[in-house]
Amino acid sequence: MMSRRRFSKEFKQTAVQRLQSGQSVAEVARALEVHPGDLHRWRRELQEHGGRAFSGAGKKRAEESRVAELERKVGQQAMEIDFLKRVLQHVEEQRLLAALPGRRASTSRSRKK
Repeated sequence: MMSRRRFSKEFKQTAVQRLQSGQSVAEVARALEVHPGDLHRWRRELQEHGGRAFSGAGKKRAEESRVAELERKVGQQAMEIDFLKRVLQHVEEQRLLAALPGRRASTSRSRKK
């Protein structure tokens, strides 16, 4: 199985410059032996991100990755807090019911034999 080819930032910038100089996508793709879709993506990334484009070898930008990770953690913790609040409310309700006079115990272990 072939491994994926990786292109340097300079290679991608040069390819996009060739497109901007008037060469067609097909010409540049043939000359550089890359897929035309890659050229379109590289041009779009350079337009959207300028100097920050092509920061890594196919990985998300570090800050975006970190923000996404922290958002997942916050969401997980919010779910855990909601769950624990519901459990605590249920336990408190059971404690109050058990404290009422004349109530039987709620489990077989707490009954006297």
